Amino acid sequence: MDKTYNNNFKSVRPVALDGRKGVYIETYGCQMNVNDSEVILSILEKEGFALCGEMEKAGLVIINTCAIRDNAEQRIWGRLDVFRQMKARHPLVVCVVGCMAERLKDELLKHKAVDIVAGPDSYRKLPALLRSMTEEDGRKQIDVMLSSEETYADISPVRMDKNGVSAFISIMRGCNNVCSYCVVPYTRGIERSRDPETIIREARELIECGYKEINLLGQNVDSYLWKGQETVNFASLLRKTAEISPDTRIRFSTSHPKDISDEVLYTMARYDNICKHIHLPVQSGSSRMLELMRRKYDRDWYLERIRKIREIMPDCSVTTDVIAGFCTETEEDHRETLSLMEEVRFDGAFMFQYSERPGTLAARRYKDDVPPETKTSRLNEIIALQNRISLENNQKEIGKHFRVLVEGHSKRDKDFLSGRASNNKMCVFPSKGQRPGEYAEVRITGCTSATLIAENI
Repeated sequence: MDKTYNNNFKSVRPVALDGRKGVYIETYGCQMNVNDSEVILSILEKEGFALCGEMEKAGLVIINTCAIRDNAEQRIWGRLDVFRQMKARHPLVVCVVGCMAERLKDELLKHKAVDIVAGPDSYRKLPALLRSMTEEDGRKQIDVMLSSEETYADISPVRMDKNGVSAFISIMRGCNNVCSYCVVPYTRGIERSRDPETIIREARELIECGYKEINLLGQNVDSYLWKGQETVNFASLLRKTAEISPDTRIRFSTSHPKDISDEVLYTMARYDNICKHIHLPVQSGSSRMLELMRRKYDRDWYLERIRKIREIMPDCSVTTDVIAGFCTETEEDHRETLSLMEEVRFDGAFMFQYSERPGTLAARRYKDDVPPETKTSRLNEIIALQNRISLENNQKEIGKHFRVLVEGHSKRDKDFLSGRASNNKMCVFPSKGQRPGEYAEVRITGCTSATLIAENI
């Protein structure tokens, strides 16, 4: 990036690490950001940094940001004010990375706490940016250039989840869908898939380190496609990953309704270690809304995909995303969302009010005309309905036997363990000495809308 871009910005006072090599990382947003933080840590460790669990003891703070909704960004601004106060007490280098860094680079550079701004494709540049800041007497640094190629395929992330049970692998970056409400294509760039050999190599490394579950990540995993000596689509990548170790679970997210293929579904059904759970965001049950959102499918297409999932894998759980109060949404559109939820009977959902994102197609073309109180009322109705359906679905699991991968102790009771079944449902059961990463055979005896209560068998 041209250095003249940041010549008008300088830190409150010249900042240097002065040999302090502790790095504190805060991560907000999606699983992709979690994996990106692990990539960042890998890059920084090669420069002599070490992860620090206490911000007050760190010389470098990385805040990995999310821009998907306004409230996510507001949380970041609040944290930056905290960092500004800390910098008044002792020298501290603050680096903002991720989607918000890409979207709000100019505003971030003006904040007194911020020293470095780095976009999602610029993490390799962090050591150079740190050196430049020191050499230029505290001059703020920025690199937000997006790439058209996979950026981090050769980097082995340093896993920050110390239980050693589950790990993420990013198989692709960016998105070409350009849904009208979404900033991801602008903050993450165009879609590009990663060489499958590097994915398989990383999966083997994780298995050799004792990990029992691998999560394949992408903004839209179903559109994964690598054209090399061998053409590899997502179904064949799933197969290759599952065949490495039959005792290692494979999960993935997120799927797109327009792209999830029968080939993927049959591959999932064929391998016992590919978890029987699909996150399939619907966003709205109204075809009119889906067209305005540029989702590239309608209500009937979505319901057909659900029918196919349940035909091929009757026990597969399905979760979703729902937006309440998108532009011009009427009460009839809202009722169509509720009726689709009743018909599909999702096992869980992430549910949000529409939050206009500057620069998106929706912000440029449509009016955000649903009153805030109407958005809130509709969202509350959606949440209440999903809670009821989740509880009813979980009640049907009572008496069933599941193989659960132990993740750790229950947060509420240390005498109980928690872990997920293949269908991604969280199970809580009495400890019989099992350790994280081991499997437990359990029988479901009760439930809440969010958790299955079980006993060992």
